[in-house]
Amino acid sequence: MALSIRLSRGGSKKRPYYRIVVADARSPRDGKFIEKIGNYNPLLGKEDEKRVVLDAERAKHWLGVGAQPTDRVARFLDAAGVRERAARNNPNKAEPGEKAKERAEERAEKLKAAEEAAAEAAAAPAQEETAAEAEGVVAAEVEAATEEPTAEAAQVADATSEQ
Repeated sequence: MALSIRLSRGGSKKRPYYRIVVADARSPRDGKFIEKIGNYNPLLGKEDEKRVVLDAERAKHWLGVGAQPTDRVARFLDAAGVRERAARNNPNKAEPGEKAKERAEERAEKLKAAEEAAAEAAAAPAQEETAAEAEGVVAAEVEAATEEPTAEAAQVADATSEQ
């Protein structure tokens, strides 16, 4: 007969209360059990000593006989110092799924495009100002060239008049 140390639920709706029991693994959760070895009240605070009450000697006995605790009961047994539980590690637990990753990539692309458009819009007035300044400099040079004849232009004009 396969034995398990597990929780059996009691209490009313939305007010859970559990008994820690040793039962045949094939029996229903709240059904027939062999022995009650403690109780668990999740409504009490985590620091409350009455949250988990466990008969450690009986738990050791049933573990020695071959009873297998469920994950939650194994945590209680570890906290009581009856049986050490190996810590689990699931590094992918908080990783988002494929669809969420795709949505995040699309959001990042849209944000990057919006930032580039904003940068171009901010740069366009600056480019217009530099272009206007360059046009002003070119216009000033053209006006200066038309007002003051250069030395070469004066020599060419003198050479044509002498002929």
